[in-house]
Amino acid sequence: MGTERINKRFQALKDEGRAGLVTYVMSGDPDIETAQAILAGLPSAGADIVELGMAFTDPMADGPSIQVAGLRALANGITLRKTISMVAEFRKIDQDTPIILMGYYNPIYSYGVDAFLSDADEAGVDGLIVVDTPSEEDEELCLPTLKMDMSFIRLVAPTTDNERLPVVLQNTAGFVYYVSYTGITGARSVQSEIVGKAVKNLQSYTDLPVAVGFGIRTPAQAADIAGEADAVVVGTAIIDELRDSLDENNNASADTVKNVLGLVGGLADAVRGARK
Repeated sequence: MGTERINKRFQALKDEGRAGLVTYVMSGDPDIETAQAILAGLPSAGADIVELGMAFTDPMADGPSIQVAGLRALANGITLRKTISMVAEFRKIDQDTPIILMGYYNPIYSYGVDAFLSDADEAGVDGLIVVDTPSEEDEELCLPTLKMDMSFIRLVAPTTDNERLPVVLQNTAGFVYYVSYTGITGARSVQSEIVGKAVKNLQSYTDLPVAVGFGIRTPAQAADIAGEADAVVVGTAIIDELRDSLDENNNASADTVKNVLGLVGGLADAVRGARK
């Protein structure tokens, strides 16, 4: 369903009069079985859209928490092919929740763009966020993704000026991901007033929904941003909750899945309680 599934979800959120919760988790972290259980439980915990990280050895835009999560996953055998298989397994129980693969171009290039897109589409992936592919290189991955009826979702930063916005947005589909500050993920907190102005400016350039991420760690912060944006993205806080549940050998404990889904539930309640 690809872009259609994302569009349906945002239309449903609009009909409900609320913002959505987008949750980021790393595929295969801390191991594939536990990661699959977390992925399966996210929708019922309150996630409206799921970003599934593609583990990579050199994640330049990610902070320490997500970098370490990727290393845990790689150490326990995750690959891009197995990440796609996780999505296929998820689709056996959920045909409605959009799943976005998020990461870097190198693993996709190594896989082969055509093979990757074909396998991802067959598995039920709805879109991609690939942070190191500029709009000037859209023919490499973006346009082939769109031809598969999958969304290619762009990041827009505070440093993206109004002159460049039309270039960045021209082949964007699904939604726009507004990065609330410059720097790496999880580095500092977000300020809702500044975000609100930026979202309004973005909305003057596109009809696509705007999701805001980076710096949102608590239910209170999620609620603040939910009053300004179409969706709230939380990643580092979820990864940290998972990390804190692991045993001394960085293996999953009996509390890992429960704790992660519990945090997501609290975030979802806060987002649902906000009024735009």
